[in-house]
Amino acid sequence: MQKSPSGTSTQDWIEELPCAVTVCDLRGIVLEMNERAAEQYEKYGGKRLLGKTLVDCHPEPARGKLLQLLESGASNTYTIERNGIRKLIHQSPWYSNGKRGGIVELAFEIPLELPNFVR
Repeated sequence: MQKSPSGTSTQDWIEELPCAVTVCDLRGIVLEMNERAAEQYEKYGGKRLLGKTLVDCHPEPARGKLLQLLESGASNTYTIERNGIRKLIHQSPWYSNGKRGGIVELAFEIPLELPNFVR
C-alpha cells in the first residue's frame, strides 16, 4: 500500500469518504467495503459480507442488472429514496493493470432537491 507525503496510507481516505464504498470481483464476491458500507448493509451482514457474493443479496430485477454489469463492464447510476433520505448510487467497473477486476459501488447521500447546472 502506498504512503502519502503525510505518512498515511493512500487508501485511508476511503474510510473517511462521506459515502458507502463496496468493491466486488467479476463473480460478485465482496472484496472490500468501508465502514459506512458495512453500516449501510448491516441487516445483510455488514462486514460478514466480505468473501460472499452480492448476487445472493439482490432480488430481481436488481440481480439481473448486477449480473449484466459484471458481464458487460458497463456503468450504472441511479437515485433511491428511503425513509426521507435520498442517495445517488454509482456502480462502475474497476481495473488493475488495464484488466477489469469487478465493480465498485459508491452510495452518496444527496439532498432531496438537487440543483442541476448546464455548463
